[in-house]
Amino acid sequence: MIATLNGVVSEKLHDMVVLDVNGVGYGLQVTAEDFSRMNTGDSAKFYIHEHIREQSYDLFGFVQVDTKALFEQLLGVKNVGPKVALAVLDIGTAPGVRGAIAAGDVKLLQSAKGVGKRAAEQIVVELRDKVGLISTDAAENIVGRPGVNAQDEASEALISLGYSPQDATVALQKIDPELPVEERIKLALKG
Repeated sequence: MIATLNGVVSEKLHDMVVLDVNGVGYGLQVTAEDFSRMNTGDSAKFYIHEHIREQSYDLFGFVQVDTKALFEQLLGVKNVGPKVALAVLDIGTAPGVRGAIAAGDVKLLQSAKGVGKRAAEQIVVELRDKVGLISTDAAENIVGRPGVNAQDEASEALISLGYSPQDATVALQKIDPELPVEERIKLALKG
């Protein structure tokens, strides 16, 4: 396993940096931020994520270990591969992306190449509590949205089953709130 590579940037190709390490050139896919920071001839250290598949062996390099950690968290999200994870990191700095996830900013995440609404919502649902930020703004955004009752157990149950907060609200909208929670969930799942 390759953990880090230290060397000299010998080439910059589209979204890849070729890092010369003692005469061996490693092609590293990097974030737009790291790419713009690098110049040919610069000495650099990259934290490496190896992505090995039957048909390919890709290396992803990150100047900051924190960015690599966020990349790997994104890879843990259902249906998010390395290209999409890298695209999400290209929308801003790692702290900015963490903030967007913690705040539930689906629109900003959707601005990443190859990320649709469902993928952006999936990223928020799976990583909101794992990105290392405690966002009071995020909590206010959830509670303050019209039609979302943060105390609604049926809504929370639907969200835990994979519904987005908006979908859970829509599913429960026409169901009598006075019914028992279990009955409301059953009706929402049928509808």
